Amino acid sequence: MDNIEIAVLIGGVAAIAFVLWYFFGERQVVSATATSKGTQEIVVSVKGGFVPDRIEVKNGLPVRLHFYRDETDSCSEQVVIPDFRIFANLPAFKTTTIEFTPDKKGEFEFTCGMNMLRGKIIVR
Repeated sequence: MDNIEIAVLIGGVAAIAFVLWYFFGERQVVSATATSKGTQEIVVSVKGGFVPDRIEVKNGLPVRLHFYRDETDSCSEQVVIPDFRIFANLPAFKTTTIEFTPDKKGEFEFTCGMNMLRGKIIVR
């Protein structure tokens, strides 16, 4: 093997490691902030993904998710939370608020309408 082949091999291994980390690595969990009225709130930015994409809330307390869509990509036009029967359109460059009260503990996925962007609501 000459130096070019070694460099290509190292670059390929680094690219594979990055992809594995990006898609399967540990994500930071962000807890929703409780308001004085007992509602749990958090702002979720939508731009090529959901940020944060792991949201922790308490069971039995109302939740308000404020989705701010900072793009026009068609994939992020909607958010779907199937376990809570939520389907909402997300207009570009606007905030859409979704309200629900979790009635069971567990981890519940939310996605874009095309099921490509993903996040998780963790109810404790």
